[in-house]
Amino acid sequence: MARVRKPRKPVEQPTTMLALLMEKHLENLRTKNYSEYTIKGRRVHIGFFLEWVADRGITEPVEVTRTVLEAYQRYIFHYRKKNGEPLGFNAQHDRLVPLRVWFRWMARNHHILHNPASELELPRLAQRLPKAVLSAAEVEQIMLQTDIHDPLGLRDRAILETFYSTGIRRLELSQLKLWDVDLERCTLTIRMGKGKKDRMIPLGDRAGAWVRKYLEESRPKLVSEPDDHFVFLSNGGEPFALDYLTELVSMYVKAAEINKQGSCHMFRHTMATLMLEGGADTRFIQAMLGHADLKTTQIYTHVAIRQLQEIHRATHPAQLPKDRAVPTKRTSLDAADVFATLDAEVEEDPEA
Repeated sequence: MARVRKPRKPVEQPTTMLALLMEKHLENLRTKNYSEYTIKGRRVHIGFFLEWVADRGITEPVEVTRTVLEAYQRYIFHYRKKNGEPLGFNAQHDRLVPLRVWFRWMARNHHILHNPASELELPRLAQRLPKAVLSAAEVEQIMLQTDIHDPLGLRDRAILETFYSTGIRRLELSQLKLWDVDLERCTLTIRMGKGKKDRMIPLGDRAGAWVRKYLEESRPKLVSEPDDHFVFLSNGGEPFALDYLTELVSMYVKAAEINKQGSCHMFRHTMATLMLEGGADTRFIQAMLGHADLKTTQIYTHVAIRQLQEIHRATHPAQLPKDRAVPTKRTSLDAADVFATLDAEVEEDPEA
């Protein structure tokens, strides 16, 4: 196989017709009220393509054919990241979808005669389960890592409790304003969440108590004028940068030594899974998470294994009788325990 050039971040593109049409397309998305995060992502992904075609002398939209797009698709399939690993199929999908939307827009607005991306086949998306979900005991272990006697530690405890109680996204937490938190009714109002949708969700009593304590004792020591009224403030008195919020939560997860890796989104998975295992209807989880499609929420039904385990124990014939279980300090029976129990049954009843 020929050596494949490693991907790099898009550089500033020369002013070509393709680059100009990308800017017009992004401005069109802006007029349709797409979020700046969506527009930024589209710019990055289309920018990768513009860099690739520029290396091959392609600058005009009419020069982009289906053959060119298929060659680009093969390129992103073969190239390797800095760690030597290929892009996952979901990442490849994310690179190609903005191109399909962009070329469809160009065709509809008569910048090109036909859409070369109309028959471009996208890679199938994998149905992946969350990488890590915490148990309730593991969550408590993480909470204990915060120093609640320190203003920053108290803030961090309030952040972790909010993530655990509500399952909100890190961007949603970073953008919370003081008037979005109703401690009397124990609710949070998420404004302009994903898809620019507002929603109101419950904030648990325990999380509410920690947030109240933070607002009364820690926030006044962190805030700097002028106060922009963000709930959670960084060490410098400013709203959290998303990467810093990720590092903060990850630090506490590592300190807990629970042999699981994750950060803010892991608490989102955990909230949904534990509520489902506790008997919550999937539609209520959907409302909590702000999912537009119930199918997105239903992935957690595959993670919430406890009810399935109970049904399995109650109905599957290959189960040990409860009064035959071998006492052990371990959390579960291993193969040696099972065979020892079965041998004991044979000795007591030779015809067993």
